[in-house]
Amino acid sequence: MSAADSVGPRHQAPFPRSVVLAGGGTAGHVEPALAVADALRRADPQMRITMLGTESGLEARLVPARGYELRTIPRVPLPRKPTPSLLSVPFRAVGAIRAVSAILSEVEADVLVGFGGYVAFPAYLAARRRGCGIVVHEANPIPGLANRVGARLTRQVAVSTLGAALPHATLTGIPLRPALLDLDRMARRPTARAAFGLDPDRPTLLVFGGSQGARRINEAVAGAAQVLVDAGIQVLHAAGAAGVALVRAALPAGLDGFAGPYIVVPYLDDMPSAYAAADLALCRSGALSCAELAAVG
Repeated sequence: MSAADSVGPRHQAPFPRSVVLAGGGTAGHVEPALAVADALRRADPQMRITMLGTESGLEARLVPARGYELRTIPRVPLPRKPTPSLLSVPFRAVGAIRAVSAILSEVEADVLVGFGGYVAFPAYLAARRRGCGIVVHEANPIPGLANRVGARLTRQVAVSTLGAALPHATLTGIPLRPALLDLDRMARRPTARAAFGLDPDRPTLLVFGGSQGARRINEAVAGAAQVLVDAGIQVLHAAGAAGVALVRAALPAGLDGFAGPYIVVPYLDDMPSAYAAADLALCRSGALSCAELAAVG
């Protein structure tokens, strides 16, 4: 992308001075946005980086923890399929578009980078209204509604799979943190297992269903807990905030999910350590999970 393509009307510099990244809700949106934020900070430490999200999304915890400014807007859920509720989206989006427009003006944004989902949808429309540069990143093979809209407003569209049905698409893959790309699992394994309270020598199964958990995976693994433990396998299970209590309640007597051979947590903030601790992962095949697993081996 050239400087002229990536910046707004205020200047033509090698790097934009102010970038807003819109990615909220799940780790599949938040983590790629944070990886891009890290790359931008390395490229230009003076650049202003603003993350856009909601108060209830995963970003409310992850973004401040990574040292970035988070600005929140009203949540505008987008139906996954055409339903009558889709008709109300424009009305609910008006307030969110106004909120994004105010933020873009306040931070004097040169470019808006969106990663899909209910945060990106009003952000694309607000950026177009303000004349701000737009970049779209789509992690999934089948684009969501927000990115289908955003891709019609810019020629800067990055995709992670060949054949993604978006105009002007360029294959880039999924942005990942250096902490994952440079992870030496074997070297880090002793400290990683110790940090989670795992046995240093026992085969370890990592279970996760994305940032929100996966009910069927939770039920299946909790049901097999005794068999796994009896076979000498220890389990680190990220069940999601809504599933952690249910998984702990479903475990057989002698396993409480808090320690020992079967540990249940709502979310894994330190995924590099989780990957280092594990011998095998059982998870949903989300785009981000597949990219991370491929990167860490």
